Amino acid sequence: MKDFHSLLIEETAKTPQIELNQLTGDFIFSGRSIPENAAKVYEPILNWVKEYILHARQTTNLRLNMEYFNTSSSLWLAKIFKVLMRINEPDFVLIFHLYLPVNEFDEINEFDDIKDAFFPIADVLQFALPSIFIKLYGTNGAYEVVKDKLVFI
Repeated sequence: MKDFHSLLIEETAKTPQIELNQLTGDFIFSGRSIPENAAKVYEPILNWVKEYILHARQTTNLRLNMEYFNTSSSLWLAKIFKVLMRINEPDFVLIFHLYLPVNEFDEINEFDDIKDAFFPIADVLQFALPSIFIKLYGTNGAYEVVKDKLVFI
């Protein structure tokens, strides 16, 4: 991990702000993701995450606070999630922090609802080695958290 550093990508009108901190294990994706070329945005992130899992923190927090992402972005995010599932330490923890409008948050009542709502994530959870948690946050119109719940997978 000699030249391995945190990664910060500033938000644009079509891409989210992305903060990947190898020292704390905090990964933050926030904003909109509607790039014309999703590979150009997400491939360097995928490569960074592949390096990170070789020296992962005991707890990795992935915060997905995206107001909107297109299909190509969701495919790249799913690839990133799959790589994170390969953290090769059974005592390590991976927490997905997912932010939703409060009305959508209120509609999710059981694990099957979560699995349906977050198919790209839930589909790969069964192959994960680290312990997985999903923490859901209900946000108001100002993107402030007003409710939350933790789900152990």
